[in-house]
Amino acid sequence: MAVTDEQQPEQDVEEEREAPPQLDPEVLARRRAALAHVRQFGDPVLRTKARPVERFDGALHEEVRRMQALMHDALGLGLAAPQVGVSHRLLVYRVEPDSPIVALVNPEIEWSSRDEEISEEGCLSLIAVHVDVERPIAVLVRARDEHGEDLVIEATGLEARVIQHEIDHLDGVLILDRTSREQRKAAMRALREAEQAAGVA
Repeated sequence: MAVTDEQQPEQDVEEEREAPPQLDPEVLARRRAALAHVRQFGDPVLRTKARPVERFDGALHEEVRRMQALMHDALGLGLAAPQVGVSHRLLVYRVEPDSPIVALVNPEIEWSSRDEEISEEGCLSLIAVHVDVERPIAVLVRARDEHGEDLVIEATGLEARVIQHEIDHLDGVLILDRTSREQRKAAMRALREAEQAAGVA
């Protein structure tokens, strides 16, 4: 999920917009390298419902570490395992820049608030796209950490939005599925233009 160039956390969810020019060249290079490992729109894994994690072992710990590093380098707020080509019900996220990155394994939303809010979201798997998405402003989530310990998270605001965005990825749902028809059409145009520009480059 994304934040804006102005670092306004209430707006974008998974990824930063086109990286702002004031970024240090080394940070920008790390971001580009990280994004090269993130599956992009059109990859079938992004439309596949992920399988539950059954083993809490060293392989899972390494998977979590890799996802945390990629999310950090990509300047993201969240990342789900399908986005790196792994069909696991695993996500990582961090809302505040100085906070530790949290891993949620087999997360389930047990409760959502009736109150909802529309806000702009971006996605590391749809770099050229930012659309308005309506979501509950608060959720209660049960999950396990990478060591198998039970977690209960009561999230509101941006944290709730990020978690919902990433759980959508685990179910094969993208932000394009949760926006208006007009914004979806505009997003598809932006994706085609980005692909054409990349082809020219």
